[in-house]
Amino acid sequence: MSDVIPIASVPGVVIDHLPASSECYIGSPSLAVMPDGTYVASHDIFGPGSGFNQTEIFISYDQGRTWIPRSEIEGQFWSSLFLHNGYLYLMGTSEEYGNAIIRRSEDGGGTWTTPTSEFNGLLMTNAKYHCAPVPIVTHNGRIWRAMEDAMGQGAWPTHFRSFMMSAPADADPLRADSWTCTNCIERNPNWLEGSFQGWLEGNAMVSPTGEIVNILRVDYPGDNEKAALVRISPDGLNSEFDPQNDFIPFPGGSKKFTIRYDTLSNGYWALVNPVIGAHPELSPGNVRNILALSFSSDLRHWEMRSILLSYPEMQYHAFQYVDWLIHGEDIIAVSRTAYDDGLGGAHTQHDANFMTFHRFEGFRQWNGV
Repeated sequence: MSDVIPIASVPGVVIDHLPASSECYIGSPSLAVMPDGTYVASHDIFGPGSGFNQTEIFISYDQGRTWIPRSEIEGQFWSSLFLHNGYLYLMGTSEEYGNAIIRRSEDGGGTWTTPTSEFNGLLMTNAKYHCAPVPIVTHNGRIWRAMEDAMGQGAWPTHFRSFMMSAPADADPLRADSWTCTNCIERNPNWLEGSFQGWLEGNAMVSPTGEIVNILRVDYPGDNEKAALVRISPDGLNSEFDPQNDFIPFPGGSKKFTIRYDTLSNGYWALVNPVIGAHPELSPGNVRNILALSFSSDLRHWEMRSILLSYPEMQYHAFQYVDWLIHGEDIIAVSRTAYDDGLGGAHTQHDANFMTFHRFEGFRQWNGV
């Protein structure tokens, strides 16, 4: 972590900054709000200067206006913060393509359990696991979290196999035997007329009919971006996907996105990186210079409601991997942000040099762009 933020014009509130010269980049931002109103944020660190296994924890006592470091965890990567039964949890992997693990904090992120066995957070060790800070939902007496392994054919992104983890809501999440996994669904290269490259970073969601589904990012070369909707059985044992009907139009679907359900809107909101305008030097999956808010009433039909953040240059600027929560009338969010810093800026739009906090006020009033 750097001690001095060299530029004040970065959008939002800077939580952390790592200059590109460090060859350490900010990834996997996640956000939680404690019962007493304290905000907790996390990010991991990737890049050639990192070990691909470190997560930083920050807290804010003033609703995101200022942030201070809280703790540093070795052996934690690609992780989601979430609250369950009054405790704060951090669930992800032990390292890049490591074991599936979970930790618990009983002091708001200051100290954490250590996953050393199947009884204290070491959940799965028999594959190379992958995930991201994505929604963890409670439904029908179970908690649900989308995951992938990297045991398929090829390299990124073709090797990702999608599955869903779940556990009884009254079970101990630190025990491996609390968790159930569906079957893994591997990429089929014939899907989308042979243009489907892979899927990853799924969102566990409750559909309007009460079904658990997994809405996944789809690596797809065209500007008509898509997501995939995988259906999960109520017992958490089976995943099913119909390639004829379950690829859905989804602006921003070729990048990581987060969906949340809002009871007051009776629908679903997503923060996404849509492709708007020409991008001759970048694939759609690397166009991340615009952050937009989208809405759906059924998870299949999406409309853009507002452009939240944008910057005209897209090679070295991005607002990406945004995790967010509904807090009263506002959206609060943390972003993996690539932006000018007075030290040469970001290495690329992908290799972010900031984690930033944002508040988007009165979001339910936005009707379209």
